[in-house]
Amino acid sequence: MIKWAYSTEGFERIVHRVEGVEAVTYAIGDGEPLVYFHGGGTFHGFEWARALANDFRIYAPYHPNFGESGDAPFDEMSDYVAHYELLFPALGLDTFHLAGASMGGHMAARYAAANRGDIDKLVLNAPAGLISKTAAMPDFSKVSPTDLPKMFVSDPACIEPYWPANPSPEWQALRDRESRAAFASREDIAATDRALRDGLKGFDRPTLLLWGEADRIVPLGYAQDWREVLPHAELAVIPGGSHLLLDEFPEAVDVLRSFLRG
Repeated sequence: MIKWAYSTEGFERIVHRVEGVEAVTYAIGDGEPLVYFHGGGTFHGFEWARALANDFRIYAPYHPNFGESGDAPFDEMSDYVAHYELLFPALGLDTFHLAGASMGGHMAARYAAANRGDIDKLVLNAPAGLISKTAAMPDFSKVSPTDLPKMFVSDPACIEPYWPANPSPEWQALRDRESRAAFASREDIAATDRALRDGLKGFDRPTLLLWGEADRIVPLGYAQDWREVLPHAELAVIPGGSHLLLDEFPEAVDVLRSFLRG
């Protein structure tokens, strides 16, 4: 297996086949189940989850077309929702906390909208998917490759081991594969916005919106739009926080823990 900058030591590697697609999940810890949906890249791993291992049994699946999971002909978010509707029973999950970041936050919101009875508590960390009245995501076509990694973090040194200046062919192939899959899942933005707003009407599970104050990928301004969709959700903003919030800011992990245990 290829060695990456992050470690999976101490995690259990679980493999299932879902409609012919190999689905790889990493799990760690004991306690109430917490599922985490990663965003549009897996290059930084799930190291932050170790801090919660005494409180929760954390399941971190790789989406199809990402990380160690297999290829799938998915071209819209509903494909991923359907995949997880089959994978979770295979993992023995009935009800659970669900968290997701960025693209994974969009995915978590869509899953929760379609499967409300599965969700104990929902955490959306800088979720994508809504059209904002006050904020906009960057035009990545205008960002140079050397500047792009720095946009994800507050301290550029944090991302250097995970996003090398001179990546190996294996690292670049993984990043290219995941970028293609992430862009393919975006659908029509107006249809995505409508699906989220309609699907989450009346959503009554306890929900936390978790944001970095200085997020440059999905800026904090989007929180206002999500609060319109989820008016009863709590909002927690981490001062100076970045897009890779859970990876870079331990206080964000503490907020996540407190919300889930409260």
